[in-house]
Amino acid sequence: MHDLILLFFALFFAMGLYLVLAAVFHVPTYRATKAVLNTVKKNKKQAKNSDAVLMELASKLAKVLPMDDYKRRKLTATLRSAEIPLTAEQYVSLAMVKAGLVLLGVVPCLFIAPIISPAFVIAGIGIYFSESNKAEKKITARREEIEYELPRFVATLTQELQASRDVLSMLETYQKNAGAALKNELAITVADMRTGNFEGALTRFEARVSSAMLSDVVRGLIGVLRGDDGVAFFRMLSHDMKQLELQRLKKLAMERPPKIRRYSFLLLGCMLLLYMGVMGYQILGTMSGIF
Repeated sequence: MHDLILLFFALFFAMGLYLVLAAVFHVPTYRATKAVLNTVKKNKKQAKNSDAVLMELASKLAKVLPMDDYKRRKLTATLRSAEIPLTAEQYVSLAMVKAGLVLLGVVPCLFIAPIISPAFVIAGIGIYFSESNKAEKKITARREEIEYELPRFVATLTQELQASRDVLSMLETYQKNAGAALKNELAITVADMRTGNFEGALTRFEARVSSAMLSDVVRGLIGVLRGDDGVAFFRMLSHDMKQLELQRLKKLAMERPPKIRRYSFLLLGCMLLLYMGVMGYQILGTMSGIF
């Protein structure tokens, strides 16, 4: 009973302290932050109350969070590429806030069940690293999606170059049937080409995706813009990409989950039982004919 009273006292004291500090430092309410999040979010989904509270805390922490210029520039470029509408300080602060809220679970555990306190520490550390790497994971997933489609893209360019040299028209035509990730990048590149230098737009396209496979494609397109034939280059590139695609498919086949292997063994067992049943039926028929 005494431990329960201490727990409720700690909770209400923390809540009251937060309200007092929020009034002193003029922290915006979660409704105001929620309205801002609803305006910023591109998927048009309503922001949750928890998201608003987390952003309030992260915004306050971001003002006092130290960060060197190199890390800030690098993280800002990563967030821009991942299309995450946060500053570098807000992104790191949000990860710290989420991890810190989980780590706060250690306090009541010390009074109720100290043995499970390390679980909250491990969970908090895991959440921090997971949130910190969210932008990198998003960029990696988008790059892999684009690289998966590049063999078809290169094959289409090879066919188009035999009849036309208009790079802008080829990109616009392929954009209509491209996948979601590549379609978005092509839309940005086409708009950039229409308003500026073609080679500069293709170079920025390469920098946004940061893919070695795409770099070869961009180099070939820039060569076409400079007057090269390009057909032989893209034919060789298409052949190389088909080989890489086959290797990727073989790797995926080798990484099949064990559950599929169990089904394969089950199918093999059914076939053996069927074969043995037919053989047994034939043996029994032969023996009945003899007797």
